[in-house]
Amino acid sequence: MILYHGSNITVESPKLLKIQRSLDFGKGFYTTSNFDQARKWALRTTKIRKSGEAVVSCYEFNEGEIANLKTLQFENTDTTWLDFVAANRRNTEEKNDWDLISGPVANDQTFTTIILYLDGYIDAESAVKQLLTQKLKDQFTFKTEKALKLLKFTEAKKV
Repeated sequence: MILYHGSNITVESPKLLKIQRSLDFGKGFYTTSNFDQARKWALRTTKIRKSGEAVVSCYEFNEGEIANLKTLQFENTDTTWLDFVAANRRNTEEKNDWDLISGPVANDQTFTTIILYLDGYIDAESAVKQLLTQKLKDQFTFKTEKALKLLKFTEAKKV
């Protein structure tokens, strides 16, 4: 499997940062199997940081190695996924020992729905109904050094 990471720099050796903003699956190194999604992350990160150059770092990931990791996989956009994302966005998710978490990404298109849910304006069922109308891309969040070691950098593509 090829995975992509969008940033304002080339990331040949991924690292777990001590300080991160609240993201869908908590702290970790985020990748996707969708190049266009990574390209959008790269452009947004470069714009926000006002430095560097938009680049997508590419990695090989042997899916057979997943069996050696403690994983959490969300197959669909459902209330379980939504509650997990909401807890991480609120920084209320309890610490866990997952090596890798994968599932749909709450992107710019979903932001309004997620905020309405977080603020209590809509319930989980209504939020999921709205989210299901969108074709959400995937994300793979590497949460431990053990998991990161399974990523093999192959190239960087400027976007």
